[in-house]
Amino acid sequence: MRPAQTYANPTDAEYQQLLTALHHQWRVAMRTVMILLSADGMSPAEIAELLHYDDPVTVRRWIRRHNAEGLAGLPDRPRSGRPRHGSTGLGRRIRVLLTTPKAWTTLRIWRALDRPAISLRTTYRRIREHANWRRPRLVAKTDPDHDTICTRIRAHLRHLPAGTVMLAEDETYLELLAKVRACWQPTGIRHRIPTPGRNQRRSIYGAINLTTGVFHYHACVKAVSEVFCYFLQQLLDAYPDAPAVVVLCDNDTTHTSRHTQAWLAQHPRLHLITGARYSPQDNPVERIWAALKHHIANTAVTTLADRLRQAHTFFRHRTSDQNLTTAAPWTSPWLPHEYRQNFWPGA
Repeated sequence: MRPAQTYANPTDAEYQQLLTALHHQWRVAMRTVMILLSADGMSPAEIAELLHYDDPVTVRRWIRRHNAEGLAGLPDRPRSGRPRHGSTGLGRRIRVLLTTPKAWTTLRIWRALDRPAISLRTTYRRIREHANWRRPRLVAKTDPDHDTICTRIRAHLRHLPAGTVMLAEDETYLELLAKVRACWQPTGIRHRIPTPGRNQRRSIYGAINLTTGVFHYHACVKAVSEVFCYFLQQLLDAYPDAPAVVVLCDNDTTHTSRHTQAWLAQHPRLHLITGARYSPQDNPVERIWAALKHHIANTAVTTLADRLRQAHTFFRHRTSDQNLTTAAPWTSPWLPHEYRQNFWPGA
């Protein structure tokens, strides 16, 4: 009677010991197996995957050496220095480990690798070969209907009358407390930016003309619906001859409040279009705010009026071309494809 099939069932530790032995004390036999598998028609990539090598370059190297020197080329050649610490699969294990977000430190990685027989300094050097020390990036929550909303906005913009003025709008705030950014500092000296004690802030509404690059803004004590409608009136007054003024903005409560809706009903020449939720990257004005806050970063002022004067100076010395370059409106999914080629043809 034919015997039942038998399969090896090593534990994880035993399996790792087998791989370590094949890649260390039995490595010459492993290279012989590479040659045999290659002679049977397997590609270097398939052999590397089968024998647990990170890169098929290793397999190709031993095949070339065998073709040039025969079996005499498979053993290690004399080399200076002591052997490299850590298994050959250590780098692959580190990469797999770091694919899961966590507050990884050298000690935590060493423990997660089952405490290999290497020092923490050696572990650090192995980690540096496959990873960088940096902060994770926070990403905004995405609206599940983002693409549908952007498609609807583009379709709406295509049917606007000739001469329509189109603007993107957003609001931010300036604080008396200084924004701190990394910068070059003299060796041995770390700049100290004094804090004001009690922080204060002011809100700023801003809108950029997506064709000309002209930037309109208004500073206020607090961003509320009444002030937002006042800013919209400023935009209407700035373009008295335009058949329509389109303002693209996000879903802030001041943009959708009953007071704002009532004001819009009395001013049909202004069209307020809201984009997808949780999508600040769609708004070109966000990049203007980033440039403003970078401009005033690491500067301490004594009063909030001084902070507002910094903002006025920033906008006064910027040209329309600089605003367009910074905002890069052609990258926004709000705008039709033809805008990205020729700006807005009807404006």
